[in-house]
Amino acid sequence: MFNRTTVIVLVVALAAGLGLWASQRYFAQAPKAQWPQTQAVRLFEPPRELPAFSLRQSDGTQLVPGELNGHWTLVFLGFTHCPDVCPMTLAQLSQAQKQWESIPEAIRPRVLFVSVDPERDSPDRIGEYAHAFHSDTLAATANVPALENFARSLSMVFVKVPPPEGVPADQYSVDHSASMAVLDPQGRMSGLVQPPFDPAAIAADMAALTAASAP
Repeated sequence: MFNRTTVIVLVVALAAGLGLWASQRYFAQAPKAQWPQTQAVRLFEPPRELPAFSLRQSDGTQLVPGELNGHWTLVFLGFTHCPDVCPMTLAQLSQAQKQWESIPEAIRPRVLFVSVDPERDSPDRIGEYAHAFHSDTLAATANVPALENFARSLSMVFVKVPPPEGVPADQYSVDHSASMAVLDPQGRMSGLVQPPFDPAAIAADMAALTAASAP
């Protein structure tokens, strides 16, 4: 039988999935911009404006929508106690980042790791964690309501999962979307990258999109 947490996760994931399905159907009917053919990145047209958000970066500064302008950005939700998906994804992203290091810093694609576990993940901790994979990775978090709003704007979800009976309360896990959001140089949601991830394809797509949008 499903326990209450499992049911909640399934309901939230279903709701987010239906929203994403509906938006993809709408985007699919709209005229396409002249972007290059992509392998890993699934682009949406027209891009979707994100509502206002404010996250705290690992250096203590605020990350607001305008801070992401000028770059194509991959946004990945996770947490530092994640046993497998998060470290594997960040390792794959670091391979992609190494392949686009020759792109000028002013327009170089970005990776933004957003911790959805603010109870255990301080800004310092997420910075150390993310930078262990690649020094260019941005890391940020916020309180739970702000994170929920931010995740929802990207058609993503996360939910805290209590530990099994007899396990210390602080040994909980966090279920979260495994896909990555793609933001364009205006900070709008323009697409998704879904697992399984191919670092070479991601790197090629992000480099091509960067070149196509360069002034």
